Amino acid sequence: MDFLGLRTLTVIQDTIDLVKQNRGIDVKFDRDMNDPNVYKLWQNGDSMGIFQFESQGMTNFMKELKPDCLEDIIAGVSLYRPGPMDQIPRYIANKQDPEHAVYTHPALKPILEVTYGCMVYQEQVMQIVRDLAGYSLGRADLVRRAMGKKKLDVMAKEREYFIHGQVDDDGNVLIPGCVRNGIDEKSANTIFDEMAEFAKYAFNKSHAAAYAVVSYQTAYLKAYYKEEFMAATLNSFLGNLDKVPLYIEECRKMGIQILKPDINKSFTRFTVDDGKIRFGLGSIKNVGTSVVDAIVSNRQNGGEFKDFADFCERMENESVNKKCIESLIKAGVFDEFEQTRSTLMASYEDIIDSISDTSKKSLKGQVTMFDLAFGGSTEDNSDSESNSVNNQLDKMKYKYTILKEYSEKELLSMEKEMLGLYISGHPLEGLREKIEQETTINTIRMKEIQEVEEGELNDIPKYRDGQMVRIVGIINSVKKKYTKTNKIMAFVTIEDLYGQCEIIIFENCYQMCSNILMDENIVLIEGRLSIREDEDVKIVANKIIEFKGEDTHKSNVLKINITDLSDTQKDRLRGIIKFFAGDRNNCRIDIQNGDKVDSAGGVLMSDEILKEFVDIVGAENISK
Repeated sequence: MDFLGLRTLTVIQDTIDLVKQNRGIDVKFDRDMNDPNVYKLWQNGDSMGIFQFESQGMTNFMKELKPDCLEDIIAGVSLYRPGPMDQIPRYIANKQDPEHAVYTHPALKPILEVTYGCMVYQEQVMQIVRDLAGYSLGRADLVRRAMGKKKLDVMAKEREYFIHGQVDDDGNVLIPGCVRNGIDEKSANTIFDEMAEFAKYAFNKSHAAAYAVVSYQTAYLKAYYKEEFMAATLNSFLGNLDKVPLYIEECRKMGIQILKPDINKSFTRFTVDDGKIRFGLGSIKNVGTSVVDAIVSNRQNGGEFKDFADFCERMENESVNKKCIESLIKAGVFDEFEQTRSTLMASYEDIIDSISDTSKKSLKGQVTMFDLAFGGSTEDNSDSESNSVNNQLDKMKYKYTILKEYSEKELLSMEKEMLGLYISGHPLEGLREKIEQETTINTIRMKEIQEVEEGELNDIPKYRDGQMVRIVGIINSVKKKYTKTNKIMAFVTIEDLYGQCEIIIFENCYQMCSNILMDENIVLIEGRLSIREDEDVKIVANKIIEFKGEDTHKSNVLKINITDLSDTQKDRLRGIIKFFAGDRNNCRIDIQNGDKVDSAGGVLMSDEILKEFVDIVGAENISK
């Protein structure tokens, strides 16, 4: 199994362990794999995290197919590939209405009925040549290999044997052939052509079945143990945070709250805490595994930390340096204590230094009356000097520089800096609706572009190199450079609600927007897609403006009333909107159906295109 498969197996085992730890039960997968609640995930398009079924195209395929048995999942794994993908519409139609499945010859029905009349597996090719033409098992496998490797000379001979059979010099029948078995020559030729075309890409069913079982197990865990499953999935990406925001978003859709790290509740990795997922300490920047192990061990042996000073005192001898403590403060692990994050940031160095100085004095026997005054006692007893110092430390009141808490924007920025992503909120969350109205692409779609294969079933628009798009994001970094011709350009990394992407800015655009290219600014970028093989998809900017959530295109909206349109008109309208999909800065399309109005995206409008709309729906149904 490939790396993705191995990672998935790790997720399954980690989920099982978390369920046992949190719920005290052992996971028992249903032996028959026919649980309707599991198949509902595929039917509803909730396939994020399900092995082999996460891409948008595969998700859409399953929503149309509405699988209700493992055989459909096996077929899905096999069909969603170049070549067999052409069979997907037929497979879906025949599953919905099996009685109308068409077979080239009735003899194919026992072989292809399980896949609704479609050739899906290599094993089916082998069974066809065996059952229809009388091939041996070994000879059938040779035919499969020849077809898969496109050995034209071998296939030409095999076509003759498949149709008319083969006899030796003594007239003994080696291969009966279709005709001898009662199948007409025309049908035999057609069947051979279908096999030859299909076998170029055919998938081994045993391989697909193994994948499907793993897919079912991940779906089962997501259906019944969603918190543990998503925590295990998040843990599997801790070394690469690129996909973590997608799973954080999925958790929110599933109603699972993601909690920021807590000094008394977090462990090294993501854990489940009362039906919520708690971020682990091990993912905080500048906090190593050894430090986390020491924190957890101290907490388990000495009880929860009472406050920030208690933490500093107990961890003094555990190599928890100032940089580490600063990172813990910024990550919000002490937020449950009484001090604000700004107060701790202004005070932690003095507190640590005070604890360190007192410890050094105790070692030298130099505890002064001033030191003891903090404890409110000058009592001299027979206890050792070390115990006196410890008692004094227990009662010590540290001086805090009390400050008003940082703004929400500053707190989120710290969180992003330390954790690599936003947990307790996102600066763009309040703008989500406006962003969706004003943009034509996001980082999820940009990642999918790299995964899309020719012929993929997809409800989202097809993107192409050079296509004009709009995206909104927060600026994370700006890198300027000069070209060989001494022209300035910049590479800007932005982050939207789902991830990051790179924006390329050449001199003309840079001169117009350089004043707003600052970290943490929210910007709307108009530009063209740059799609290159073996490279991340990028956007070459034409225009960049600050985004404050206002609708920048209220004056350029085309409203189309479809209430009284025929189905044919509606189909033509969908087609033209999809065909001319483009820069929303030009024109946004709003569709009115009765009292309901929905946005249908944007088009690159011109007089000629407007005339096309009028011809389809009539001028009386169009308004601006």
